[in-house]
Amino acid sequence: MGSISEAIRPHIVCIPYPLQGHINPMLKLAKLLHHKGFYVSFVNTEYNHQRLLRSRGPNSLDGLPDFHFETIPDGLPPSDADVSQDIPSLSVSISKNGLLPLCNLISKLNDTSSWDRPPVTSIISDGCISCGFLGYMHYHHLVERGLTPLKDVNYLTNGYLETIIDWIPKMKNICLKDLPSFIRTTDEYDISLNYLIRQTERTPRASAIILNTFDTFEQDALDALSSMLPCIYTIGPLLLLADQIEGDNKLKSIGSNLWKEQPGYVEWLNSKEPHSVLYVNFGNITIMTPKQLIEFAWGLANSEKPFLWIIRPDLVVGDSTILPLEFVTKTKDRAMLATWCAQEQILKHQSIGGFVTHNGWNSMLEAVCGGVPMISWPFFAEQQTNCRYCCTEWGIGMGIDNNVHRDDVEKLVRELMDGERGKEMKKNVMDLKTKAKEATKSGDSSYKNMENLITEVLKV
Repeated sequence: MGSISEAIRPHIVCIPYPLQGHINPMLKLAKLLHHKGFYVSFVNTEYNHQRLLRSRGPNSLDGLPDFHFETIPDGLPPSDADVSQDIPSLSVSISKNGLLPLCNLISKLNDTSSWDRPPVTSIISDGCISCGFLGYMHYHHLVERGLTPLKDVNYLTNGYLETIIDWIPKMKNICLKDLPSFIRTTDEYDISLNYLIRQTERTPRASAIILNTFDTFEQDALDALSSMLPCIYTIGPLLLLADQIEGDNKLKSIGSNLWKEQPGYVEWLNSKEPHSVLYVNFGNITIMTPKQLIEFAWGLANSEKPFLWIIRPDLVVGDSTILPLEFVTKTKDRAMLATWCAQEQILKHQSIGGFVTHNGWNSMLEAVCGGVPMISWPFFAEQQTNCRYCCTEWGIGMGIDNNVHRDDVEKLVRELMDGERGKEMKKNVMDLKTKAKEATKSGDSSYKNMENLITEVLKV
């Protein structure tokens, strides 16, 4: 990819939604744009800025002369906690309190008399993704048709969520349960439902919509979105494009993990046979009950398979994350437990044979790029939609019921790692891995879309 000349150097401000799964891909995009010649200002909330400094070291956000980090307040009470913030509270606070600090920041960045940097030319602000985004775009229709809010809480369990929605273009045989989960409310004033309706209604105002996906992965959903939105650029998987950045080791070293990575897991994986290890990680937001934790633990133990399990300190609701001594004793010779990791690195490792996941979009793409089939246990938001596509459309995963039971976990793990269905899913995901690589090659769809995004939208 070519670079932009210094004479017309544009200045991009990148603003991710302040959660780990949004910061990661935005940072990759920011690095790609910097590599292409853009001046970059990357904006974190003050809360996440401090978490990054604690996890990665006091100099980790020094940046580069032309890639620097800025902060704005999120409007929530100050906290030194090392957890993902409450999403409804965060959405409300940012909506009410975020505009003025952002405007002040842009004014500061544009004051070239006191800064040796070009004025701001574009802002890239974070939203949602592809199939899930298509679902969000129809939230207001669901409200208009009386499908949400639900009449009462019994609608969550009486089969109502099995209602087929046959009027969303390019989403075949979708049920209410397959749409992003914020519709599962009885409150017409529900914060998340109304926040997402407002955000999607504003989407057409953008100069362009950037999606971290590739055309052959989600062609139907992309066709539907293209009929609704003026200018879509599919530039994914961003992790494969970012891997093409050459030469700038300091840029590559800038990381975004909000939790400190636990050492030793790569060496442990190196000691295992190819495709023999099950990787288990439910992301940075999923919260489970102590009972669900125990059921997963004994399912993994009884499967007799080696596994690497990432257990955040805040994974279990209202309780410390404590596993039975009997479980630890039974699995000590074939298991490693860690608090956080560099997931991309793990899913590329030759020892990984399967992935138990919450179906966050980053995790889905990383699994596809690693050629790793999945067991899907979605938690919230568009993870339900991702799970449906993963298991039904693409054939690269198997779903597990929310009321998880150890026998089901054991059975699915054995099928994933050794069974015929697991072999078929492996074949399917390897095919998608090939297509993802092709999309990011020079001259192919995502690569060209990145070039077009720069020349048609972002370049001054």
